Amino acid sequence: MKILVVGASGKFAGLVVPELKKRGASVRALARTADRADAALRQGADEAILGDLNDPESLRKAAKGMDGVFHLNPAFAPNEAELGLAMVHAAMASGVGKFVFSGVIHPSISRMSNHASKLKVEEALYESGMIFTVLQPAMFMQNLANSWQEVLQHGQFSLPYSCTAKACYVDYRDVAEAAALALTSGRLDHGTFELAAPGMVDRIELTGIMSAALGRTIQPGQPAFEDWATGIPDGPLREGLRRMFADYDQYGFPGGNPLVLRAILDREPRTLKDYIAELAATTGPAPVA
Repeated sequence: MKILVVGASGKFAGLVVPELKKRGASVRALARTADRADAALRQGADEAILGDLNDPESLRKAAKGMDGVFHLNPAFAPNEAELGLAMVHAAMASGVGKFVFSGVIHPSISRMSNHASKLKVEEALYESGMIFTVLQPAMFMQNLANSWQEVLQHGQFSLPYSCTAKACYVDYRDVAEAAALALTSGRLDHGTFELAAPGMVDRIELTGIMSAALGRTIQPGQPAFEDWATGIPDGPLREGLRRMFADYDQYGFPGGNPLVLRAILDREPRTLKDYIAELAATTGPAPVA
């Protein structure tokens, strides 16, 4: 089984590579630069090929001879939907038999561009004639690591929406395992699956989990978006994040039913408490500034 992994050098799609290797697959990484190609090889890919989602010919070349494709869209790209559609069409043109798309839970929430864009890719897959699996993961636990230094140094975890808005999460390692199962077996063929760890938490509860893991108090913070987004230039990313956080502020990020993920993995999904305990054990507490 030969699999093309889009974004194999990244922190999310890169987790799919070792799961595929465990199951005997040969992995070709699609990378935009030579440096990213080298990084994908270090993560275990068997080969790497240069290509760009904006260049359909390079995608067809990358997909040629592949049995399957794993694709994770670059969130908040101004043409995110078109990039996903380009990969679907390239896979079709190259005779790929199976396509696994890592999208987002609730892609029908059209108010958020990073959700609506993924719905268009799902639609294209359903019409493609390929064997498809659509994975719809909740908020990635791994994104918490982006703010971990703030937690350690300042005793605070801050995001620019209500501290009482509840959200559902998933450990992307579980998503990666589901993706590898979909690509190397027929169990998940022609299925669309919401993937979430159990339950929802707000930021007050989340910092309570952090406090317990670190043995000291972590406070929830709620900065204004303009203060939080300092350093993010004007453009699609900034505006996409603004709309996303405004939606979270009003509605939260609902979900948290683990039934599907539990059935796919044949075990309990990793929990938010487990993930934060790993962060705490790996980095250790730092003095409060």
